[in-house]
Amino acid sequence: MNLIADNFPPHWLWGLWLLVALLGLLIARRARWRMLGDATNLNIFLAATVAVLGLWLIKTGIKPGLNFHLIGATALTLMFRPLFALFSIGLITAAISLWQGEYAAFSVNWLIMGVVPVAVSWGIYTLTDRKLPNHLFIYIFLNAFFGSALAIIAVGLASTIFVALSGAYPVNYLLENYLPFFLLISFSEAFITGMLITMMVIYKPEWVATFDDKRYLLDK
Repeated sequence: MNLIADNFPPHWLWGLWLLVALLGLLIARRARWRMLGDATNLNIFLAATVAVLGLWLIKTGIKPGLNFHLIGATALTLMFRPLFALFSIGLITAAISLWQGEYAAFSVNWLIMGVVPVAVSWGIYTLTDRKLPNHLFIYIFLNAFFGSALAIIAVGLASTIFVALSGAYPVNYLLENYLPFFLLISFSEAFITGMLITMMVIYKPEWVATFDDKRYLLDK
């Protein structure tokens, strides 16, 4: 994660910037921006964004562009739904890119660390919401714990494939010294996300847009 531009061909990055532009246009047109017009919602959104930024800053690495840190994408997705989760991660990625001077790598980092985990998290939420009973245990265990673990593993797979295809590092090296660590990180991601979502749905359910206490708690 936190991939660097020097590891990829320039035409790859330009192509990804086109995808980022299209995604940014989609967010600008479809997101319900009036939600942030409320001071309370805005404060919660900004506080969550800053908190996840702090997680990203706590990192370790083995090679340039091969860093490890928690993502927090599942928590953002459950709290704000996918478009605002992507917007939040976009702000975080922009801040990290400016801090490190890796402006050209913004596109690949946002797509891999934003679109991939948010899509996985939202897919799991949508599937469980449609196919399984509305129960608090199902919501927390599948969406928060399992969803966040699967999301960060998906990030590991996506980054490994992307780096391998670029030729920046040998496939064998990535499979032995990079990808397996995402399995370890997934436990931490699952524990932290699960605990945070559990606390919020109990004490501050209005902070979690995908949670409705009438559906998940009433008569259960």
